[in-house]
Amino acid sequence: MAHTKSAVKRLGTSKKANLRNRARISELKTIEKKLRAAVEAGDAAAAELAKKFCSRLDKAVKAGTIHANRAANKKSQADKLIAAAK
Repeated sequence: MAHTKSAVKRLGTSKKANLRNRARISELKTIEKKLRAAVEAGDAAAAELAKKFCSRLDKAVKAGTIHANRAANKKSQADKLIAAAK
């Protein structure tokens, strides 16, 4: 357990940030699953989902939730999926 007042505050801040980050990552995974399902089904909305996915990836990078290179790799994968579906 934290001993100092600042350490106690930091612990609370870390927990809040952890919850925010987990929510963002969970949202990204959900959108990616929907994108893959849409591509597999040949849905026309797949391109729109890919755009939304890339946007959310950029926001997660900006917030520091994921690394920029990971986002770049995920965007590349999404682009390849869309290109293969056409």
